[in-house]
Amino acid sequence: MAARIVQEFTKGFWKEIAPLRFALGICPALAVSTKVESALGMGFAVVFVLCLSNGLVSLVRHIVPDKVRIAVFISIIATAVVIVELVMQAYFYPLFLVLGIWIPLIVVNCIVLGRAEAFARKNPIGLSLSDGLGMGLGFTVSLVVIASIREVLGSGTWLGIPVFPADYPGFGFLLRPPGAFVIFGLLLASMNVISRRIEKRNA
Repeated sequence: MAARIVQEFTKGFWKEIAPLRFALGICPALAVSTKVESALGMGFAVVFVLCLSNGLVSLVRHIVPDKVRIAVFISIIATAVVIVELVMQAYFYPLFLVLGIWIPLIVVNCIVLGRAEAFARKNPIGLSLSDGLGMGLGFTVSLVVIASIREVLGSGTWLGIPVFPADYPGFGFLLRPPGAFVIFGLLLASMNVISRRIEKRNA
C-alpha cells in the first residue's frame, strides 16, 4: 500500500504533470505566470483544492448516485475554492488582487474535476489524497518554471529580486500572452524529447 501511495504521489511530477503532460488547465497557468509570486499563489491554491476535493469525493464515493455525481463533485470543489478565496482575502489580499478571477475559476479547472472523476471516486482516501497532493505540487512546479523564465527574462527579476543589472531592458514579449505560449510550447517539446530518450534507453 505504501508503495502505491508513493507511486500515485510521484506521478504528478513527471509522468502526469499538469499542464505540461495533458495540456489541462493551460489558461490559468499562462495567465498567472508572469511572476513567480502569483504562480506560487495559484499553485498552492490548487494543491489545497485538489487535496480537499479528492479526499471528500473519496469519502462519499459509495453513497453518491452516479446520476448526480458530477453535481456533487462540483459542489465539493466549489466549497474548497470558497475557503481558499476567503483565506486569501483575509491574509493575502495583495496576492488575491493579482490572481483575481482565476481563483473562482478553479471550480471548473479540468485538472481538479478530472482527478475527482477519474481517480478519487474509484480509490480509497489515502490514495486519493496522495494523488491530489502530487498532482497539485506538480502543477505548482510547472507554473513556477514557466513563471521563472518569464519573470527573469521579461522583467529581469525573480520573486521581485533583481537578477540582472538595473539597465536590463527586459524581453517584454515574454510577459504577454504570445510569449507565454512560446515558453509553454518549448517546455512541452523538451519534455517530449526527454521522455522519448528515456523510453529508448529502457527499451
